[in-house]
Amino acid sequence: MDAKPQQNPEPPYSTLPPQGATSVPPPPAPMRTTLRRAAFGAVAGAVLVAGAVIAVPDDEVAAPPAPGPVARAEAAAAAGSPASLSDLTALIGDRQKWVETHPADAPSWAMLGTAYVEWGRRSADAAYYSRAEQALQRSLAAQPGERGNTGAWVGLGALANARNDFLAAKKWGETVRSRQPKSWTAYPVLIDAYNGLGDYAAAAKATEKYGTLRKGVPALARTSEMYRNQGWREDALATAREAADHAATAAEKAVALHRLGDLAAERGEPAEALAEYDAALRTDRSHLVSLAGRARALAALGRTDEALADYRTVTTKLPRPEYVLELGELFESLDLDGDARTQYTKLRGLLSQARTAGVDESLTEARLEADHGDPEAAVELMRTAWEGQRRSAAVADTLAWSLHRAGRSEEAMQYADQAVGTGVRNASYAYHLGVIESSLGQDGPARGHLEEALRTNPDFSPLAAPLAREALDALGDPAAGGPAQMQPPSAEPSAEPEPSQEPSPEPEDAASPEASVKPSPDAGKGSPEPSASPAPSPRAADGASAAAAP
Repeated sequence: MDAKPQQNPEPPYSTLPPQGATSVPPPPAPMRTTLRRAAFGAVAGAVLVAGAVIAVPDDEVAAPPAPGPVARAEAAAAAGSPASLSDLTALIGDRQKWVETHPADAPSWAMLGTAYVEWGRRSADAAYYSRAEQALQRSLAAQPGERGNTGAWVGLGALANARNDFLAAKKWGETVRSRQPKSWTAYPVLIDAYNGLGDYAAAAKATEKYGTLRKGVPALARTSEMYRNQGWREDALATAREAADHAATAAEKAVALHRLGDLAAERGEPAEALAEYDAALRTDRSHLVSLAGRARALAALGRTDEALADYRTVTTKLPRPEYVLELGELFESLDLDGDARTQYTKLRGLLSQARTAGVDESLTEARLEADHGDPEAAVELMRTAWEGQRRSAAVADTLAWSLHRAGRSEEAMQYADQAVGTGVRNASYAYHLGVIESSLGQDGPARGHLEEALRTNPDFSPLAAPLAREALDALGDPAAGGPAQMQPPSAEPSAEPEPSQEPSPEPEDAASPEASVKPSPDAGKGSPEPSASPAPSPRAADGASAAAAP
């Protein structure tokens, strides 16, 4: 893996090695030395130019030098694309050195703070978020946002998204958009914020606007994400493939290939997902999120030894809480309960560190508590998130499952329905809804949603997928024949006489229940009286719901 910045937080702005400081200016020279150097430089320049005219033919032009790591990172930031970790390291070191001697350079402070955010996100080191906040505040102190320093506001929005504080990110993004409506920089912040809050309509509008302002691979990646959230799998796949085909740098290509892997995994194609993750890692070996995806795909393929090895690597180098939870559940699915408990203990430590750093990891914490701890604590965590306007499909699903695990399935139904109804085709959401419906005796809808979960992704979880199959087997087959209303009409002619078309001479009799049914001519011979179609039994009604379920 590429060199990582030193972890010692003090001093906060000079922790990286100086190799990347390519734009550090030398100390100013005395005036006499400066004049002497200028005269010497003029003579030397004339000699060099004359030599170049003689030595180089007219039809040959020297190629410009290749950009260095700092220039590459700056170009990636200007395009809205990811930089490689080595280039990002060089950029951070360069800006650290620069602001030490230029403390009033607001744009450099803003760039340093934004780079800290990106490094903290890609290294899972929340300590860099504190450094980012300090640098961005220094930028605003040198030049307030109202005086044109919107780059610092965009950085604060990206920092809020990294901490899962989507309301704050929305505020910063909308502030920049209101002041610079034709600038694209606010829209990535707004898209992440709206998706985190579950406002998918606003996220779609922001994505479309971003695509009109900023063409290229970043816009294609955002559009693919929008299609995925709307359940349009084919469009998401086609757009993600286009992004991968047009990616210009290794870092950009790796991100696009990783998205293709995620889309393949969600539709239950782990072999294809594995191929995409491997391609991403060949493109950028430091792209550890693709290593986590590879571990997930290997587990779905039953190659558990390889999956465990990859998970161990990724949770050491990129200890994101969700990866540690996945590893613990894989251990548990293999009946390695001791190893699973070790991972859950490690996860609780990471969650505590995140809280200290101001990062909201309540979603992962609630998932841990719902299935491996205290479901009531999970309910409280998700209640707080919901009341704080975090109403994404993931939050709705986790709140529903936490309520069900706490014994409140009726209350859980509305949130589970909302998670599935957002359009995101997630097998876990359908599985949770099916289990909740089954616990309430709604066998037909439960059967439909459990089948949907296994049809969407048969191996969506090493723990939950086998439980989904068991729950579906326990429900059995639908009732034979289906509901009475769906039976074809009898081919035999009815023995009942045609009802009279003449109006009843006594309206009051027609209104009575007795007048609504004519007695059969054979009523006295023991034949049953005709009546309306019988109401279906509860079991039959469940069968109708199963037929209507997707």
